[in-house]
Amino acid sequence: MEIRKLTESDYKTLESWWKAWKWPVIPKDFLPDNGTSGFIVEKEGTMIVAGFVYITNSKAVLLEWIISNPEYREDDRDMAITYFISAIERIIKDWGYKYIFSIGRTKALIEKHKQMGYHVDEKPSYEIVKTLN
Repeated sequence: MEIRKLTESDYKTLESWWKAWKWPVIPKDFLPDNGTSGFIVEKEGTMIVAGFVYITNSKAVLLEWIISNPEYREDDRDMAITYFISAIERIIKDWGYKYIFSIGRTKALIEKHKQMGYHVDEKPSYEIVKTLN
């Protein structure tokens, strides 16, 4: 497994993943750097899991929109998600950041974060978004 930066051509794949998982498709202009400020884990050319890193003017980054390939059902799927999150931790630490903030509702992903030492607030919160015209 390896991790690489997202490229513009990856967006169509991620768009198909969002649709397959019945998630709303996130517009490119809502994503950091128009959808290229993120990373993806691949194994032998197969894309497995991806997410976006929003850089802030603090010592924190937001790790958002973590999505996995709905057709990838190999035994190492869970390991790929762990690998993804761990790699992001190393990368942003190397960039000089200290905190990772993420919002999630997928139970398996929340449990994964707990297993990896993240604090998970037990009270649900909501994403509040408005498109300004």
